[in-house]
Amino acid sequence: MATRQSVDKLMQQCEDAMCFAKEQLQNGMQQEHYNGTEYTSAQLGLENAYKELEELAHSANPQQREQLYRMRLQIQQLQNEMIVTEH
Repeated sequence: MATRQSVDKLMQQCEDAMCFAKEQLQNGMQQEHYNGTEYTSAQLGLENAYKELEELAHSANPQQREQLYRMRLQIQQLQNEMIVTEH
């Protein structure tokens, strides 16, 4: 069973990864390909967060699973935006 603390900690990590990714997406749209390393790092951070959400969902209760699922959707949407946006 996933603890509330572990879910909260992971949710915060996901928020941090999304914040960094949004920042890099914005910078990428302004500077084009000049920040490629940071952009790639942001994408990797999102992917790692997504995988951790999937892993924790296996031991979560239904309410936690729903919370984790919603976060996964947000991360997935941001990943897609980063892929299709010129940078």
